Amino acid sequence: MDNTIVVFKPVEVLPRAGFRVWLRYSDGVQGEVDLSHLAGRGVFKAWHSPGAFENVHLAEDGSVSWGSGLDLCADSLYLQLTGKSPEDVFPNLKTSEVDA
Repeated sequence: MDNTIVVFKPVEVLPRAGFRVWLRYSDGVQGEVDLSHLAGRGVFKAWHSPGAFENVHLAEDGSVSWGSGLDLCADSLYLQLTGKSPEDVFPNLKTSEVDA
């Protein structure tokens, strides 16, 4: 059984109009993710400051960032972009049953 974990890293991010970002990942997957549902909510109110959303970049840890601790998980964005499930991307992901 192969226990290799494949992790796709973002290699490029660009801001788009309407609080969307264009992303390209190391496996060649690319496209836009709509983040407009976050704009104006909680810490994402910062995006309404002139030029703030356009300041998007890739942080050293691989997250999609706007600085000052405002960032999004690149894995989550990959799942949104591809429509894949976590189990599709991370085949060794173990789920545990919860008996509530």
